[in-house]
Amino acid sequence: MVWVKTSTDNRKSKTTLAYLIHIQNQSNIITVEVGRTILESAIAQGMDYPHGCRSGNCGACKSVLHQGDVEMSPYSEFALTEEERARGLILACRSVPWSDCTVSPVDQDETVVHASRRLICKVTGLEQVTHDTQIVRLAIEQGGPYDFSAGQYAEVTFGNLPARDFSMANRPEQKILEFHVRRVQDGLVSPYINDNLDIGEMVKVSGPLGTAYYREKHTGPIIAVAGGSGLAPIKSIVETALGKGASQDIFLYFGVRDERDIYLENYFNSLSSEHSNLNFIPILSEPLTDTKRRTGFLADILAQDFSDLDGFKAYLAGPPIMVETSVKKLKHMEIRVQDIHADAFYTEAEKAVLEKSL
Repeated sequence: MVWVKTSTDNRKSKTTLAYLIHIQNQSNIITVEVGRTILESAIAQGMDYPHGCRSGNCGACKSVLHQGDVEMSPYSEFALTEEERARGLILACRSVPWSDCTVSPVDQDETVVHASRRLICKVTGLEQVTHDTQIVRLAIEQGGPYDFSAGQYAEVTFGNLPARDFSMANRPEQKILEFHVRRVQDGLVSPYINDNLDIGEMVKVSGPLGTAYYREKHTGPIIAVAGGSGLAPIKSIVETALGKGASQDIFLYFGVRDERDIYLENYFNSLSSEHSNLNFIPILSEPLTDTKRRTGFLADILAQDFSDLDGFKAYLAGPPIMVETSVKKLKHMEIRVQDIHADAFYTEAEKAVLEKSL
């Protein structure tokens, strides 16, 4: 424990009690003022600490607490399970120290680091692909180059509206950024994008973020599971894998409610024709009419199709309930936990409810 001097403006300063936090696998020591989290302090002190949502929902800042005591604010069980908490894991974004501590971010296989960019982009394409989903394409005008790994996302700001997180759907080497935006009922940003966004408008993009990215070194089979607009990062992952010559089997499950919610089907069918190792499986969970397609919930379909997933990699993106139930099913099919890379798309309303309920 130490006392640190902090400046409030150019003329005033104050002395504040702080704890010393040793970041073990980075050989760094940071100070965390009483009441602040480990993550916000690490970022403020210039450390490249793994993180994503900063709100306890994604698990990107999952860390091992080797020594010391912390108090954690409410978080999603999807981000940190009770079993992980019992093993001494914490979320840096929710952890307020109550003593000096030693922590280390959980090692990620094939860890990637990209420069954080603040881009100014121009809307160059708008494509309404379903009744409630729009594809937005942006050209980078300032702040590039923009490097990311397939499966990551960015913080995107349209006009004077609040920033929102959207996953890149394009391959990293492509110059035009592609985002899939589904209208959120009673939302503030998505209705504007679907109804009022025009070609030529300027948009701010900040990133990349997220740890559910493509692991190129993995040579075993791949299960890619997308729910709704979760197809965006999964599209980027599948395209990137095929573009890099991946020859293992890739099973792409695309789950939506009804026929009208399916999009890019012709594209993925064509891609499957070009690449015999790609299997595209659309699933309807609540079809309004008779259908010849497969029906049911994605988690149940996965359990029907596979029994032993040892050696597989799984990438999942979409609504939290879909992601969480599918991850639970996968864990019972012998796949290693470290081979599951998931990105749950929480709406702002869902985040607010989660905060109140935990």
